[in-house]
Amino acid sequence: MGIWSCLGTNLEEVCHSLYHGISGIGIDQDRIDYGFRSGLTGIVKRPQLKGLLDRRTRMGLSEEAEYAFMASKEAFQMAGIDDDYLLANEVGVIFGNDSSAKAIVESATIMDEKHDSAMIGSGLIFQGMNSTVNMNMNTIFHLRGVNFSVSSACASGSHAIGLAYLLIKQGLQDVILCGGAQEVNKYAMSSFDALNAFSVRMDEPTKASRPFDRDRDGLIPSGGAAGLVLEEYEHAVKRGATILAEVCGYGFSSNGGGISQPSDEGSVVAMSRALNDAGVTPDDIDYINAHATSTHQGDMFEAMALSRLFSGKHALISSTKSMTGHECWMAGASEVVYSTLMMRNNFVAPNINFENPDEYSEPLNIAAKTVETEIKTVLSNSFGFGGTNSALVLKKF
Repeated sequence: MGIWSCLGTNLEEVCHSLYHGISGIGIDQDRIDYGFRSGLTGIVKRPQLKGLLDRRTRMGLSEEAEYAFMASKEAFQMAGIDDDYLLANEVGVIFGNDSSAKAIVESATIMDEKHDSAMIGSGLIFQGMNSTVNMNMNTIFHLRGVNFSVSSACASGSHAIGLAYLLIKQGLQDVILCGGAQEVNKYAMSSFDALNAFSVRMDEPTKASRPFDRDRDGLIPSGGAAGLVLEEYEHAVKRGATILAEVCGYGFSSNGGGISQPSDEGSVVAMSRALNDAGVTPDDIDYINAHATSTHQGDMFEAMALSRLFSGKHALISSTKSMTGHECWMAGASEVVYSTLMMRNNFVAPNINFENPDEYSEPLNIAAKTVETEIKTVLSNSFGFGGTNSALVLKKF
């Protein structure tokens, strides 16, 4: 696996941030100058790609595809998969991505000013497509297997992993690069600011994201990319791969209600399907990486759902979004990476800023501080606008 996020730009840095509860959230003055209510965002470093990729390739990369390249590069290196292997074998790619706003805005601005489509250039065209990530990863890494994007709001990255898991289980692919990517520029989430969905706690940026806390006032937009090399077990063993964890359950559902309305019932259905698919019960789950984004309704309905399934159980719960903010289309994939790092290093990352529970979160077994403990089985939740729900069960290898 590989990661590029506001917590760090490689697995080692990210693991350190998770263990020590270090927030990656700060203020972007550009957002305030642009007219946003909130300047809060995850602070994600842009990669330096000159020297890694030729100029023509770099021109076709959107911001989120740049992050995805760095995460995928780290994932392939960890998997022991090099160019020779990729040229000789069929590897697929499925990424979660549900917008590419910057390229669209820039293209429209050029047309407004120049009134000449020739001025847009091919780079912005390929950057502006929702499939910008997988089309670029396919080109750069010579991937010749399944190739598509999942656009499913904040569950996109999780669904991408779930679909890769299903294709491998069905024997249709041996190896798939999957994950999620999210741009972090000021254009990416402007509509969410219009919904008053963002926290405005700008006096203390690292304390603004407060999943499950009574005093939460909204999410903080963030992003980056996470890449995972998912592989059929016997194929991985034969290749001599270092196996980190097993994806053993995938569950999904749709709420069938209002476009922005969460549902405890929909969440329960997705989690229950994932548990049943994995052949485990709530008693078997050691850690739950909650979707909780620090919005009032979203956290409330997830807390209700978690209480229905895990009341009285031993599973520890935390939302890593307390440190990262909401990584949106990337979140379902990055949180699988975060959870796997916890499993590999025997700790549960804290739900920082959880100081005062409300009536819904009070019954939950939320880890407000880092807990050193063995984790064998994880449930990772991802729920998105439009009523899309995804849940994954991971087991330590």
